[in-house]
Amino acid sequence: MTESFHRSGEYQHPHEGRQQAPVNPEWPPPPAYTPAHAPQPKKRTRGPVALIAAVAIVAAAIGGGTAYGIQELTGNDTVAAGTTGTAVVPTGQKGTVAGVAKAVSPSIVEISAQSSAGSSTGSGVIITSGGEIITNNHVISGASQIKVTTSDGTSYSAKVVGTDSKKDLALIELENASGLKAATLGDSSGVRVGDQVVAIGSPEGLSGTVTSGIISALDRDVTVPTEEDQGQGQQQGQPDGGWPFEFGGRQFNGDTGDDTTTYKALQTDASLNPGNSGGALIDMNGNIIGINSAMYSPAGSASSSSAAGSVGLGFAIPINTVKADLAKLRAGATD
Repeated sequence: MTESFHRSGEYQHPHEGRQQAPVNPEWPPPPAYTPAHAPQPKKRTRGPVALIAAVAIVAAAIGGGTAYGIQELTGNDTVAAGTTGTAVVPTGQKGTVAGVAKAVSPSIVEISAQSSAGSSTGSGVIITSGGEIITNNHVISGASQIKVTTSDGTSYSAKVVGTDSKKDLALIELENASGLKAATLGDSSGVRVGDQVVAIGSPEGLSGTVTSGIISALDRDVTVPTEEDQGQGQQQGQPDGGWPFEFGGRQFNGDTGDDTTTYKALQTDASLNPGNSGGALIDMNGNIIGINSAMYSPAGSASSSSAAGSVGLGFAIPINTVKADLAKLRAGATD
């Protein structure tokens, strides 16, 4: 766009080089001859390409929102309108549940934990290609053995790196893993009531289950247990199971016990069931905005695995809470 256009030569008069008849000085000179087909000076091009370049400079200066405009103009799917500025869902499938599921499912795993209290099943989110996984503390609390299965059916053993029972978060790491697809962590501060979301996890051991809904409310104070045996509520067929939590002074899905923690949660009507704990709540650009952590089941439904189910009251830990806790978890926190 900095090119200049130059004429390669001057127009040559058709009579140039011929011997001219003497001119009578008393006669005025004839008017200059200008052929009709003489080339006109070329104007400097200022088309859409130049405009896009100028806008691109502005986009680089003010950030992701304008960069999204460039993506729409150019068809480039390397920038998304989401809070992370990364295109997780390809442009042609942006804003669709199918597009989110295809893009993010490889980053969601099923977690099976064995402890003295029995076995439990939950979910997790891969955050590094080397196998770091975020999940709920209550999924792996007290576990003596952890097995993780990726979306392609590969199984790994995992170890606990760090836990934070007060935020119900844990970081585990796969053994001998590499080349995994890490999820993109978004920015939960930009989440609004009514935003569409997708949940992916392993309810009742049904790995890779996808559900969708909206954000129903923000900043819900949800209280969950921190005891090591809290994972029992995730066991299939556990008579007293049901993912216990407390809200508004009332206990749901069982007794939360004496040792509890309270955090601000995103509320969603995307269907969550036992086994979704630790899985992903995702915006429509494919960015992780929350870690699913609690759900409400109707009274008495926990007595039967087949009767239990989501009634559209699920809760997720905001991803900004997770990101703020990562350094502590990586350092091996065990509180």
